[in-house]
Amino acid sequence: MPETTEVKRPVITPLRVVIALCLIAPFVAMLWVSSYAKSDPALGGIPFFYWYQMLWVLISTALTMIAYKLWQHDQRSRTASGSRTSDDDKGGASK
Repeated sequence: MPETTEVKRPVITPLRVVIALCLIAPFVAMLWVSSYAKSDPALGGIPFFYWYQMLWVLISTALTMIAYKLWQHDQRSRTASGSRTSDDDKGGASK
């Protein structure tokens, strides 16, 4: 009976750390109120307090999109490597 050696990929990878940083950055930026609780510099007559928060809405959107695309890439590579090892175990030909 052949032994199957199952190779487990680590749960915490550098890619997943980048994903976590992309998702945590907006929270840290918005919860650190003292960094933007001021009125100067104004942008088009809008105080810094307001335009900084609106800028973070756009930044958060971009970071969430990046995190999602990285997550998709991570999941595809995990399923591809998982199916590749199961094909090798069965003796089947890979692509």
